[in-house]
Amino acid sequence: MNFNFFNMTKRGVLFDLDGVLIDSERIYSGFYDELGELYNIEEDNFSMAIKGSTIEQILSRYFPSPEASADVLRRINEFESGMEYPVCEGVPEFLAELKSRGIPMAIVTSSSDNKMVKLWQQHGELKDFFDTIVTGSDISRSKPDPEGYLLAASRIGCNPEDCYVFEDSISGLAAGMAAGAVVVGLATTLPAERLQGKAHILIDGFAGFSVDDMLAVKRH
Repeated sequence: MNFNFFNMTKRGVLFDLDGVLIDSERIYSGFYDELGELYNIEEDNFSMAIKGSTIEQILSRYFPSPEASADVLRRINEFESGMEYPVCEGVPEFLAELKSRGIPMAIVTSSSDNKMVKLWQQHGELKDFFDTIVTGSDISRSKPDPEGYLLAASRIGCNPEDCYVFEDSISGLAAGMAAGAVVVGLATTLPAERLQGKAHILIDGFAGFSVDDMLAVKRH
């Protein structure tokens, strides 16, 4: 995949979705752990093992038979169709501050396009904040590969090293670091000690975190 970067110094912000913008990780973890038990998946902490993977990758790796894939996809669609997507505390305010300062934003998620449609049905007011959205259908390599973040940076006209990545998972943090971005880790899904050394800074969430706080983060 080719990425067209610009010789610009403007900043950009790239967000993961689940566990960063919406408080959904605990709900998904319960669903996928139950699914793993149902299918006797021999994987410690199945829900964390698949975090950052696209649905297609999950199906091909863990549910390769046509029957299993069809059943799991049906269960996922049924689960997501009735799912509520609560916005994390402080997110609307932080997005509004970024917008007011003319800083372009993108979402980089392994989620499906169908899920994004449901999310915007619940929170359509958030969609206008983002200049582009990279979903699982846009990439061939999921996190920890940096492809999604490189693509998002290209789309918003920023060099990757001029972007700030917000992530909550180990694979996502690795993707942001591999992209060359300044990486902000959120201790919303995993405890802070699990994320130590994997980001340039760790925060508990967006409440009380400002754009100036973000811009002050430097690579060490």
